[in-house]
Amino acid sequence: MKIICIGKNYVAHIREMNSEIPDEPVIFMKPDSALLRNNDPFYIPDWTNEVHHEIELVLKINRLGKNIEKKFAHRYFDEIGLGIDFTARDIQYKLKAKGLPWEKAKAFDKAAVLCNTFIHKTEFADLKNINFKLDINGSTVQNGNSKLMINDFEDIITHISKYITLKMGDLIYTGTPAGVGAVKIGDHLEGYLEEKKMLDFMIK
Repeated sequence: MKIICIGKNYVAHIREMNSEIPDEPVIFMKPDSALLRNNDPFYIPDWTNEVHHEIELVLKINRLGKNIEKKFAHRYFDEIGLGIDFTARDIQYKLKAKGLPWEKAKAFDKAAVLCNTFIHKTEFADLKNINFKLDINGSTVQNGNSKLMINDFEDIITHISKYITLKMGDLIYTGTPAGVGAVKIGDHLEGYLEEKKMLDFMIK
């Protein structure tokens, strides 16, 4: 099982990061040791002073695929979930400034929060109009909708499969909307996919 993540997929988030809109989907990966499940608490590592939350829609791949044409891409996922891509932003900035890979800032242990249950895609009226949000301590900090994606689900699957073979059970984190920010000890995070609460855990 692989965790494949898409960066810079929402214009407002790109702007808040003072970055440029990419010409194609930005891909990075996390190991399976990055998964945080069962609403277990997230412990801020002692080597970072700035961990940011990034709420994302997550696709679960349901079959083997390579060089997938866009017209067939919808066949490669049946379920959609919710996750958080935790990012050690201070570490990421330092690495990027040196032109170095930034896996340490993204792929560390428990940096990929994942919901316990997924929702079948047929339960959504329109896959290009899926609402999701992240609340911290009862206040909404990120509010997203799949229609705001630069690259939609099919674009993402097609692009990834050009370079990386997709296998059953692989997870694709599809990018975060605007509103990212630091978490602190004692924060209570709740993630919603439409009206359904999918995440509910503490920062320690």
